[in-house]
Amino acid sequence: MCGLSGEIRFDDRRPDLAAVERMTDRLAPRGPDGRGIWSQGPVALGHRRLKIIDLSERGAQPMTDNEARLTGVFNGCVYNYQELREELRGLGHRFFSSSDTEVVLKAYRQWGTDCVDHFTGMFAFALVEHDTGRVVLARDRLGIKPLYLSQTPGRLRFASTLPALLAGGEVDTSLDPVALHQYLSWHATVATPRTVLTGVRRLAPATVRVVEPDGTYRDHRYWRPSYTRRPEHAGMDAADWRDAVLEALRTAVRRRMVADVPVGVLLSGGLDSSLIVALLAEQGQRDLATFSVGFEAEGGEEGDEFAYSDLVARRFATEHHQLMVPSDRVSNALEGAIAAMSEPMISHDVVAFHLLSELVSKEVSVVQSGQGADEVFAGYHWYPAMAEVERAREPQRYAEVYFDRTHAELARVLQPHMLPGEDVSGRFVRDHMAAPGAETALDAALRLDTEVMLVDDPVKRVDNMTMDWGLEARVPFLDHELVELAAACPPELKLAQGGKGVLKDAGRRVLPREVVDRPKGYFPVPAIRHMAGPVLERVRQAMSAPEARARGVFRDEYVRELLSAPDDHRTKRGANALWQVALLEIWLQTHGIH
Repeated sequence: MCGLSGEIRFDDRRPDLAAVERMTDRLAPRGPDGRGIWSQGPVALGHRRLKIIDLSERGAQPMTDNEARLTGVFNGCVYNYQELREELRGLGHRFFSSSDTEVVLKAYRQWGTDCVDHFTGMFAFALVEHDTGRVVLARDRLGIKPLYLSQTPGRLRFASTLPALLAGGEVDTSLDPVALHQYLSWHATVATPRTVLTGVRRLAPATVRVVEPDGTYRDHRYWRPSYTRRPEHAGMDAADWRDAVLEALRTAVRRRMVADVPVGVLLSGGLDSSLIVALLAEQGQRDLATFSVGFEAEGGEEGDEFAYSDLVARRFATEHHQLMVPSDRVSNALEGAIAAMSEPMISHDVVAFHLLSELVSKEVSVVQSGQGADEVFAGYHWYPAMAEVERAREPQRYAEVYFDRTHAELARVLQPHMLPGEDVSGRFVRDHMAAPGAETALDAALRLDTEVMLVDDPVKRVDNMTMDWGLEARVPFLDHELVELAAACPPELKLAQGGKGVLKDAGRRVLPREVVDRPKGYFPVPAIRHMAGPVLERVRQAMSAPEARARGVFRDEYVRELLSAPDDHRTKRGANALWQVALLEIWLQTHGIH
């Protein structure tokens, strides 16, 4: 797990090494254990290293394979790298390290861009062919590892975070109106390839991009699960699906223990993280380190779920760590969390993850986390509504249950020059849900959430908050084989028991029933949800700043209305409307965008 950066020139000029140095240095929190820069011809690469596999200097990056005449930078982990190394040795390849990065280089030499089909893991990488000048960029199937791009005439830059690209300079930081429409419609989600900044884009998940020396490129999407019932699963009943899901999750958890350092677990006490702990214990893990965070109550709302995490920790005899955060620390913690965001994220639990990651990083360098289960196994409350709708109405129904605001309502929020002339967010949903490969309305909704919402919200949130402390987070519920199985699972089995039915059935085989059958929880941060004192003061400061007035994104009367009653205005999804608006402005100001 690391941070990577680079620049490719298409105008016969040398890359700007000073800019690559700045980008690389901005990635230092992601890779505190090493730094490297490489340049040849029109290409330069930068890398910050977090030592997880092959702790020696042989695993340092950028890594060059002189026989293959390849140089690469890699972020993530290929969990099956040991098996691939043996396979590649059998094909005649010789290795100088025991790192998964070298396996990526040799795999590309052997299979070309098809190498990604052989990888099980989370990754983003850039490879340079010395002889041709061709550059290959790639991202894992679920987009767990990020890769941001900034294209200008004659040049392409890329980096693991958006702030790193900003550090390189010469980025168009104007707001993208379509992305802003999505941000305010979809609970701060912006669909790839867009970001809120016009001059920054993302490489899509499950994509390999081949960039030629003249700047032309081609993208290949190498993975797309089918959300249909498949012949090989015919005849399976609920018990068969339960057993298949449990076995696939066992495999996913076991894969993510591959490391040359200890691996812990972020334990909320909910079903998903508790299942990870139970399966690790089942596989013989001893003295497993687990970590939980809670917040002081505000507005009559409790801020911790320690009762459940303590129960799981006792049951499986983990080495458990708790962090209780008083409300007066939240506003200071908020600043650090926003600085760590590659893009604005309104979910309260970004602060929880950032604070918890600080604690965890003092104990371990790798953790497993339960993100993704709700999207993959239909755990959210809006999914039953999708199961009841006819296919012709599914985009409309999705908007009714998921969107924060309608296009018409956005006219009250945004200044006219920032409002697109049509409902661009609704159109995106209609087009995505109409694509082939989804059998029912619920299948189409789960595909949309897994391919778009999941990538841009919980997955990005976990990566940004953990990596800001040099902590690698692995997400077994996003094992691609488990996701393929879940996509094929009959919708009624996922919707059963109030959501995630098949996963709850699996959980009852290994967990106490009080953990499986508890009410659904989350990482509550009451001080943000209820706009407690210091947080509200920070919001007022940001919205009245000269930069906010000069930007002129939001209608003045709307902002005044929100500020007059900070805790009263909620979006259709229940988000604090003031927080959603202010967070964008705070993020822009934090990252020096005027």
